[in-house]
Amino acid sequence: MPFGLTNAPATFMDLMNSVFKPYLDQFVVVFIDDILVYSRSGEEHERHLSIVLQTLRDKQLFAKLKKCEFWLDKVFFLRHVITKMVSQLTLEK
Repeated sequence: MPFGLTNAPATFMDLMNSVFKPYLDQFVVVFIDDILVYSRSGEEHERHLSIVLQTLRDKQLFAKLKKCEFWLDKVFFLRHVITKMVSQLTLEK
């Protein structure tokens, strides 16, 4: 890094935002080196994961498998708890 390591997180965040720009706020959220993929269904999630992993491969970026978690119903991300939303049917009498 030309300006030292203090700019490394901002530079990496800029890289990740540019790499995932077409997918941001559609099914991907990126914060520095954390990538959150979200979907409405299992089939859609499989497709989204495939896109994200292929995008990383195409840009010659790598995810460390032991740091990855897949198919979670509950995620802690940036001090927030994100859970699987289950739609409820309410009946009126």
